[in-house]
Amino acid sequence: MILNSLNPAQQEAVKAPLGHQLILAGAGSGKTRVLTHRVVWLVEQEKISPFNILAVTFTNKAAHEMRTRIESMLKVPARTLWIGTFHGLSHRILRAHWQQAGLPQSFQILDSDDQFRMIRRVINALKVDDDKFPPKEAQWFINAQKEDCRDPGQVEPRDYTDQTFIKIYQAYQDACQRAGVVDFADLLFKTYKLLQTNAELRTLYQTRFRSILVDEFQDTNAMQYNWLKLLAGEKNAVMIVGDDDQSIYGWRGARIENLHKFSIDFSGAKVIRLEQNYRSTGTILKAANALIEQNEGRMGKELWTDDAAGERLTVYAAFNEADEAFFIVNRIRDLLLNQHNLREMAILYRSNAQSRVLEEALMQFGIPYRVYGGLRYFDRAEIKDALAYLRILANRYDDPAFERVINTPARGIGDRTLSAIREQAKATDATLWQALEALINQKYFSPRTESALNAFIALINSMAAKSETLALNKQVELMLNASGLMDHYRKEKGEKGLTRLENLEELINAAHQFTQEGIQDEMPPLAAFLAYAALESGDDQADTYEDCVQLMTMHSSKGLEFPVVFIAGCEEELFPHYMSMSDPHKLEEERRLCYVGMTRAMRKLFMTYAENRRMHGRESYHRASRFLHEIPAALIEEIRFRTKVSRPDTNRTGYQPQAMGRFRIGQEVNHRIFGDGTVLDCEGDGDDMKVTVRFAKVGTKVLVVSYLTTK
Repeated sequence: MILNSLNPAQQEAVKAPLGHQLILAGAGSGKTRVLTHRVVWLVEQEKISPFNILAVTFTNKAAHEMRTRIESMLKVPARTLWIGTFHGLSHRILRAHWQQAGLPQSFQILDSDDQFRMIRRVINALKVDDDKFPPKEAQWFINAQKEDCRDPGQVEPRDYTDQTFIKIYQAYQDACQRAGVVDFADLLFKTYKLLQTNAELRTLYQTRFRSILVDEFQDTNAMQYNWLKLLAGEKNAVMIVGDDDQSIYGWRGARIENLHKFSIDFSGAKVIRLEQNYRSTGTILKAANALIEQNEGRMGKELWTDDAAGERLTVYAAFNEADEAFFIVNRIRDLLLNQHNLREMAILYRSNAQSRVLEEALMQFGIPYRVYGGLRYFDRAEIKDALAYLRILANRYDDPAFERVINTPARGIGDRTLSAIREQAKATDATLWQALEALINQKYFSPRTESALNAFIALINSMAAKSETLALNKQVELMLNASGLMDHYRKEKGEKGLTRLENLEELINAAHQFTQEGIQDEMPPLAAFLAYAALESGDDQADTYEDCVQLMTMHSSKGLEFPVVFIAGCEEELFPHYMSMSDPHKLEEERRLCYVGMTRAMRKLFMTYAENRRMHGRESYHRASRFLHEIPAALIEEIRFRTKVSRPDTNRTGYQPQAMGRFRIGQEVNHRIFGDGTVLDCEGDGDDMKVTVRFAKVGTKVLVVSYLTTK
């Protein structure tokens, strides 16, 4: 029987009568099982053809999983099932009705990079100042208008800036039409307009889809909501599955209010709550429930489990980010000794920039890892740009670095100019830098191009001269500002631009903390740092099939689960992020993000914070995150070094940090013979404590604390 494997709430959702349903599905409550069984129920019990059911997911992976499960249960071929993402299903409709949509039959889809390049060409053709109206900002503006269902002529300008962006939007749409291409936002927008203006097609699809199911409804934007309403019409039954406590994508257009609007726009919708959790221990769920209860306007839901209470959450108050990283790595090593596999562990963080210190610690101890859903720190585009500038400062004849930086940020040096430089270098067997100087001496270029090239040469020479006497981290800071990279990425709107800036600022921290060892001792600091960065970006990251620790942002962790989870950086201004602290709505989204991170853990959850962290190029001191204070103290065990501190006082309402000790992992110390060093590990207490220190001159030593002084 189809219902036998389901709990009572899941059974209620699966066998609900045809009509509108809002399934409020908590983390780990089996919503995918409910959706697949619902489709089977509709076919077997309600006698609806699979061809007349539309199921919408948010990722291709989820769509594939649902399709596979339903195919195996119903024994029907994939082509009869309308299961896919909003974009995938829209693409299917546009391919079938390309003529009515005003598209060529062979229309192509632009990815984000292709879209950016086309917008940049449009801006140049319009002779618009791309410093005042950067292509990235124009791209963000255009996509935002499409997600809000507005053509260029429907956008109400508020000022001259809006007027210019509308002009770019219109020219971009014209260019796409001439080229026969659509972008991702267009897939939904054009489908919506096609069905809105073509009554015959609208009736065709409204008649076809008697039942519509939508997963992850809390992540829908305005366009997706309107798209759904149009396809549903007045008669079709709509079941949405969502969780207002897991709405974490407001920064990219998701509207949590869509969940609340559903009950109004789809009258008679019944709310069914899935609250039994099959993932986490009782203690983890109690902590997550206590946290999320602080948000206002929730639809109401409390996760519970038949599983055991399990261990308390571990909170670690680190001295700094290095201390935090080594604590996490040491816990991973302990877990390995207790029969855990690396693939069972995940390290989550709020900002991508946090991964660098964590990656270094994992590599130092030879622990394989993989950055999930993203690039390793030194492989990220903005970091590659910055390192290329440092390389050209260290060596003008570094051709790959030359090609990467000569027009980054854009300075009016085009492909034709670069081709001429390449040809000269090839003909004279010279480097690109030498070829450039030769062509300038020959007056080969137009005055305008020559001026841009001379400015580039002057910039590199000036940065090199100014940085000669500076410390390594100050050299990096000078380069980031003088090159224009910081200003360039500062113009990029949204979370992605902010992440790039944080990653660049983290490069200053990396230079500040860099210590030359071994063969690097004889190299200039900049050359040694560049060699270190090149090795770091090599093959240390584990392949996807290896047994390895997973590193990811909390946004990337949604939908995943791990027996052991570490959440790093739980301090004010990092998590919650400083950009959200003055906005109550953004602060609540940060709390939901913490809730998502906590509910990824199945058996053991660690939460760490650093009392001293280098952020934005400088050391800063922050309090423990308010999110830690919102977790009942009785659910928390605090650990410092190797000493466990129990929390017997259950009368307190939240976590309170303990006092600091004398030495911390990551602390800078001095030895009268060995010189300056950094603490890597501590063991024991008081005067008997043994400290592992990495010294710049002699490498790693294990000493008792009486031989060391703090700096």
